[in-house]
Amino acid sequence: MTETTKNPPQSPASPGTGTPAPGDGPSTAVPAPPPRTIIAAASAARRALAVAPFTAIVTLVLLVTGLASQGLWRPVRDARWYPDIADGVPGLREGHWWTPVTGIPFGVTPAVFIAFIVVTPFVLGWTESRLGTVRTVVVFLGGRILAVLGASGLIRLAASTSWPWADELALARDAGLSTALVACVAAATATLRSPWRLRARALLIAYVAVSFLFVARFADVAHILAVVVVLPLADRYLSTVEHGFGPRTRREYRLVAAIGLLLIGVVRVIVHLAPTDGPLGPTGADDSSLWSTLVTVAVVIALAGQLRRGRRWAWWAAVGYGSLVVVATVLALVLVVATGYESIGAVSVGTSLLWLALVAMLLTGRSAFHAPARRRAIRYTGSGDPLDGAKAALRTHGGSTMSWMITWERNEYLFLPQPAPAGHAPGVIGFQRHAGVVIALTDPVCPPQQMGEAISELTRVAEDSAAVPCLFSVSQAAADAASAQGWRVLQIAEDTLMDLPGLEFKGKRWQNVRSALNKAAKRGMEFTVGHLAQQPAGVLDQVREISEQWVGEKELPEMGFTLGTVEEALDDATLVALATDAEGTVQGVLSWLPVYGQAGADGAPAVRGWTLDVMRKRDGEGAAHVMEFLIASSALHFQAEGAQFLSLSGAPLARAGDEAAQPMDRALDLLGAAIEPYYGFRSLHRFKAKFNPRYEPVYLCCRDEADLPRIGVAIGRAYLPDATPRQLMAMARQ
Repeated sequence: MTETTKNPPQSPASPGTGTPAPGDGPSTAVPAPPPRTIIAAASAARRALAVAPFTAIVTLVLLVTGLASQGLWRPVRDARWYPDIADGVPGLREGHWWTPVTGIPFGVTPAVFIAFIVVTPFVLGWTESRLGTVRTVVVFLGGRILAVLGASGLIRLAASTSWPWADELALARDAGLSTALVACVAAATATLRSPWRLRARALLIAYVAVSFLFVARFADVAHILAVVVVLPLADRYLSTVEHGFGPRTRREYRLVAAIGLLLIGVVRVIVHLAPTDGPLGPTGADDSSLWSTLVTVAVVIALAGQLRRGRRWAWWAAVGYGSLVVVATVLALVLVVATGYESIGAVSVGTSLLWLALVAMLLTGRSAFHAPARRRAIRYTGSGDPLDGAKAALRTHGGSTMSWMITWERNEYLFLPQPAPAGHAPGVIGFQRHAGVVIALTDPVCPPQQMGEAISELTRVAEDSAAVPCLFSVSQAAADAASAQGWRVLQIAEDTLMDLPGLEFKGKRWQNVRSALNKAAKRGMEFTVGHLAQQPAGVLDQVREISEQWVGEKELPEMGFTLGTVEEALDDATLVALATDAEGTVQGVLSWLPVYGQAGADGAPAVRGWTLDVMRKRDGEGAAHVMEFLIASSALHFQAEGAQFLSLSGAPLARAGDEAAQPMDRALDLLGAAIEPYYGFRSLHRFKAKFNPRYEPVYLCCRDEADLPRIGVAIGRAYLPDATPRQLMAMARQ
């Protein structure tokens, strides 16, 4: 046998390094492999070039110019050649037409140069991933060139008016790619979905606005022009899922208002402690400025949290105080111009402009601030909030499948005069006022034998205020009681009910539901039921994100009235069902409103069923069939707890039947068809049919057909309190 040795011993003279020992024959040296850090860097560079080639090239150019120009350790603005490459009014006046481009790969100081090298891969890389390479190059170069040329032209024009700030800036030279990066961020925000779309734009606008008002270097002027030009163009040509600039939901309006108010306070403090010299003059502080700053900060602290909660009184206070600040500043400026009195300073003028923007936003989104500190009520004898009385009435007398909706914001309460049994809450009607109409939402909450008296009381209260009474989304029992008093009755929807006793997902008609349950189990989908307010912060954030993305895809704002949101789902009486995948990502969410029956002899409330309200799922393949999974799992869960039924809720202006019984029914069918592209009510109604529900009609009741046009306007205002006339006209045209 031949014995083979894999690793023969080496002589001391030949340690195996590739160097021949003395006396050995010719040998070829083996080069040492490159260090692992070099290999990793080369691999990262190749990946960067493949994923974001333009970003990699720009970053490399910055590094090269930083080393070649010594700008990484010496200020470039001190170099002799700097005037030949720097942009600004002087360069263009000297005929250096190339400066809007040649100034890009430089930083005026080492700190700025290093900041560009660090920030560019993140900002430009993100933009390139959102827009693609070609579009990023166009926005990067086009946005900067237009903004720099526009800023140079505006500054030169302003300098002709002997404006000291413009005179100084007309002599300034600048360089760098910050304007290009701002243009890229502005363009990339058009590809985002709500709520990040608005948040990113709000931060960007706040940055460029504050920089311009209180610093206003050449770059700050170019930044604000880049945003003003690029944002609308990107929204028009680059947006893929939604368009527009305003908040989409009540929560977003409230958050923007609160953050805007805090921004005013922070800016006021910063410019007071660190004075600058901007376009509005020096921001140096004196005693009066100090007191004004303290008052502003106090107002901010008092109102910001309440605006976030949507309090109406906070809205009035913020609008009132902001309007006073703006008016006082305007009067002071008039005094300065007319009498030559010493300037009031840039702090007052600059923050007044911020207040003006905030007041305009508050007025535009005023319908988002209707959360009262105490609900308005008629004939309420309790000591607490009328909302507590309404909830007590629901738990005592029960209600229809939609009755819990009267506990939501914007509702007022009419407590009935009929005496209640000892220990029982009085009956109540929840209503809203719009366009001279009192809209009673769902059935009066009272004993069945008092239904007629409750409707008579609603009529009397409405007539006392010269308003039109209306019953909206009521059951057959309430419709019969109204019809007995001569009211007109119109079917506007159908409630879809799943009876839970004996429910089994067996047989051919449940095949789709069983399939959804099986697929969810294979993907590791987890079903949970609980109170949303008690979920971890990360789960709540995901639920908000899913909901706001869904709203952002609609052409019209978030609806209200009988359609709840995440804010309503936070109620401690409401349950939410969550579908979470194996990675912990929430793929879908449902909220369930309690349906109470009449309390027993012991006065204990009893939940007899649950009504589906919020119904949202995440986009993507991971959420396929998640709604079927959630509804079916919820049915089994509530069945085990003894509930009698689930209401999958009625879709407004959608019915199972194809025939319209009378002209007004046909008109409602046409209206339902008109808004179908925006909210998909009829598609939702067809989706619910796969759960084999039974249908119960839902009615609108009025005293006179002649009141219907006004009632239609009032109901539209109730559902779309945030819709602008332009949006409503766009819907009407289609």
